Amino acid sequence: MYNLTVALRLVTMLFLLLVLEPAVPAGEQDAARLQAAYERLQQGDARQAIRECKAVLSADPRSAPAHLLLGQAYLARGETAMVSEAKAELQQALDLDPSLIWARFYLARIYVDLGLNEKAREQLDRGLQDRPNVPHFLSLLGEVDRKLGNPAASLDLNRRALAIDPGMTPARYYLGLAYLDLKQDEAALAELEAAVHSTYVAPEMDVALAALYVKRRRFAEAENLCRKAIALDGSRPEAYLNLARLYNAQHASGKALDAVRIALPEGKQFPSSAFYQQIQADLRFEQGIAYQAKGLPGDAIQAFSRALDFDPSHGEAHHCLAALYLRQGDKPHAIEHAAAAERLGVTIEPLLRAEIFRGR
Repeated sequence: MYNLTVALRLVTMLFLLLVLEPAVPAGEQDAARLQAAYERLQQGDARQAIRECKAVLSADPRSAPAHLLLGQAYLARGETAMVSEAKAELQQALDLDPSLIWARFYLARIYVDLGLNEKAREQLDRGLQDRPNVPHFLSLLGEVDRKLGNPAASLDLNRRALAIDPGMTPARYYLGLAYLDLKQDEAALAELEAAVHSTYVAPEMDVALAALYVKRRRFAEAENLCRKAIALDGSRPEAYLNLARLYNAQHASGKALDAVRIALPEGKQFPSSAFYQQIQADLRFEQGIAYQAKGLPGDAIQAFSRALDFDPSHGEAHHCLAALYLRQGDKPHAIEHAAAAERLGVTIEPLLRAEIFRGR
């Protein structure tokens, strides 16, 4: 498993259809096979596309379009293990033909998913030098800027992308994320709703809007979006995390625990990335909240402690542990976790705090 540093949001077939353009130069010996691979990719048959590309490359290892399509097909498989294969093929395509800008786009997409945002920026800047104002490059560059801490730049670039292509769904999604970073929830809501009502919707778009709906206590709508995301990709733990949150908010702790169990089945392995570490921490936290609501303090303490194993800076988990340990008469542990929570900026209720630290 690769040590990813952010969410590995592999390019889905829907996203491929948004940006894929024919990569088959007329007159080449293997043009028919490459055209067949391209058509298979459009139809969602990545395995057959891979076979067609490999057949071309066995006859001509220096076919840059074949390397490009093979890289795209590996990404379309949606498997973590294929990322390194896709990256190698896309880099080979560029080494053979630096003018293949979509190879740069997909390579940048991989770098974003790997958390290598500066490398992604290099590829996107080079692509825009060769083909200025390609909306997909502008949009993804905006998302890279947001990840690098500049959501205002993302707003500018994604607006430019939408001015060129008003129907570009990823630009709406990235605008929504930038507005969320800027604490402009109303604007974020409008963009994310526009994204999920478009023709091409990726699961992460439903998940992002569901999280905002949970925040606004629009639970029925949030649950519907989570179910849609699961239908698109049942392996995504983020949708189950949102379900656990909304069930806990509605005091349906049994349903919350069910959602956590589905997201964290026995023996499941997650990529060793900061993103998945945080997801597991948050899932364990929601599990602790549910156990606490069911009057199971021992199970709750175990769940909150597991949350801290994944994210030691989870202030709310420290807060909950402080209260639980106090109720169990374990003052030293209560003080330890209360102090940690306050260091992390979590405010402890005055009465609880006074009881924890009394006589210290």
